[in-house]
Amino acid sequence: MMQTHIYPGEVWMDTNGKRIEAHGGSIFCEEGFYYWYGEDKSHTRKKGKTWTWGIKCYRSADLVNWEDLGHIVKPMPDDKDSLFHPNRRLDRPHIVKNEKTGKYVLWLKYCDKAHFAILTADALLGPYTMVNPFFQPYGRKAGDFDLAVDADTGEGYLYVELDHKEVVVCRLTENYMGVTDEQAVIYTGLNPPFSREGVTHFTHGGRHYLLTSGMTGYIPNPSEIAVADDFMGPFTVLGNPHMDDESSASFNSQASCAFPIAGTEKIIIMADRWVPEYVMTKEKYETFVRAIYSRYDKKYKASLKDMLTMMTSPMMGGANTSIANYVWLPVEWERDMPRIYWRRQWNPEDI
Repeated sequence: MMQTHIYPGEVWMDTNGKRIEAHGGSIFCEEGFYYWYGEDKSHTRKKGKTWTWGIKCYRSADLVNWEDLGHIVKPMPDDKDSLFHPNRRLDRPHIVKNEKTGKYVLWLKYCDKAHFAILTADALLGPYTMVNPFFQPYGRKAGDFDLAVDADTGEGYLYVELDHKEVVVCRLTENYMGVTDEQAVIYTGLNPPFSREGVTHFTHGGRHYLLTSGMTGYIPNPSEIAVADDFMGPFTVLGNPHMDDESSASFNSQASCAFPIAGTEKIIIMADRWVPEYVMTKEKYETFVRAIYSRYDKKYKASLKDMLTMMTSPMMGGANTSIANYVWLPVEWERDMPRIYWRRQWNPEDI
């Protein structure tokens, strides 16, 4: 049965009637189709060892109905030494195409050892070949990231959180498989929960926007948007784009990608509701701030209740992300400021 609307925060089924498994995902548009790829969390369980069951991909012509194309990176459950063993903390895949080489370049983040693996393929759906199994930009611990390509020049860019303290943008090498010495700092000197992650880049009206979240594991938190006139910045922080958000947590979600509807400048933010059964509130968020930031600033006083609330929450290993849902919402504009409003249901053709 064909679907007609997107329902943010609700279970999203593919055309076979199965839950879509493409978390921490992104969109690639090619030959009239959208390809949605991301983490397969179908085997992940609360306090279990399985983190990600490979990377799956889906195809759609309307952004509402998605056909399962299978795994573009298959899990390797029988090889404990493989980077694709389900126990490895693989997440947030991003693919860019290098028009000069004709290669599709896939970057995978591993949060267990804070590094990237880089693969290439001759076709979007693979097969992908490992090029570099361990890459840390400038020898630093790597976190959430996004890749961007200048359509006019072909130059590539990496936006990445480093050492849980900074977000930087750096120019990619010509083959998109590494970084050059050219970099610029966007955020610096931060500690959790105020460190930035969920790094998501998009363009609109010739300007560059960077959407980020705070850092509280799988527990959602407020987002922030920054803007620049160039890929490399400098960026100016504009504030929180989520409007009338009573959750104080980006509508209980964390962004992974922002992309335009083909042929337009209409932007869609795709995000994950990692822990749908754990409903965030402003009061809970303030509890997390006290519990986490008291480690860095003595002005923040955490009570025993604050600490228990944090310790018993599904922040990381205690999260059952097999029931995670998606929150996709369109961006509206107030001059140069992006605004994201809650919608119970919507259709991309109507925005």
